[in-house]
Amino acid sequence: MSGFVSFVGSGPGDPELLTLKAVDRLKRADAVLFDDLSAGAILDHARNGADLVGVGKRAGRPSPKQNHVSQLLVDYAQTGQRVVRLKSGDGGTFGRLEEETDALKAAGIDYEIIPGVPSACAAAAAAGIPLTRRLTARRVQFITGHDVRGALPEDLNMAALADAQATTVVFMGQRTFPGLAQMLMDAGLPGDTPALLAEGVSTDAQALHRTTIAELAEKLAHSISDAPALILYGALAEG
Repeated sequence: MSGFVSFVGSGPGDPELLTLKAVDRLKRADAVLFDDLSAGAILDHARNGADLVGVGKRAGRPSPKQNHVSQLLVDYAQTGQRVVRLKSGDGGTFGRLEEETDALKAAGIDYEIIPGVPSACAAAAAAGIPLTRRLTARRVQFITGHDVRGALPEDLNMAALADAQATTVVFMGQRTFPGLAQMLMDAGLPGDTPALLAEGVSTDAQALHRTTIAELAEKLAHSISDAPALILYGALAEG
C-alpha cells in the first residue's frame, strides 16, 4: 500500500502568494511536513485532522537531519496517506528537493512537484525592482552563500559573480557575505555596487535595506539578524 507525496512550494511566507494547486493539495492532505517559513497562516489551508509535522531547518538552530526528513516522508507515504511536503519559496531552489525525491524513488513512491513563488522574485517585487533589464542587467544568477560546512563555497565562479551587468541573488549568505564581498571587490566589482538586504520578505517582519556591497559587508561583519534574508546585488538593486 503506497500513498502519494506532493512537494508544494509555499512561496516566501505570504499565504496570498500560494498557488491554487498548492491550496488544493493542502486541503486534501492527510499529513503535512512543513518548513519553518511555511508555518503560520499557510497551514490554515490544511484540512482539520491532518497531521502537521514541523521539519524545518534554520541556520544556527537545532534542526532535523535531512535523512530523517526523507525517511519520514517515506514512512507516511507507505501507510497509504496523501502527503504534502511544504517547502518555503520554490522547493527546487536551494531546497534540497532532490534528496527527498531520491528517497521516494528508492521506495517506489510516486510524487509530484508544485512550484512556488521564489523568494528572490518576491524580494525584488517588494523592493519595486525587476531582476533583469534589457541591455544593462542581461542575466540573473542565484547562488548559495554557504556549503555543507556552513562556509563560503570554495568553487565560486568569481568572473561571473563580479559581472556588473548581472543581478546576483545570494541565498543563506548573511554570515559569509563579508568574505564574498571582499572576493568580489578583489575580482574588480566596485565596492559601491548597489546591494539590497531583504529580510522576512512578504511577512509582517519584512525589512528592506538598500546599501552597497562594501557597506553591507561591514554591517554583516558586526550584526546579523535572525530573520530569513536574501542579498541582491548589481545595478538594479539600487531601485
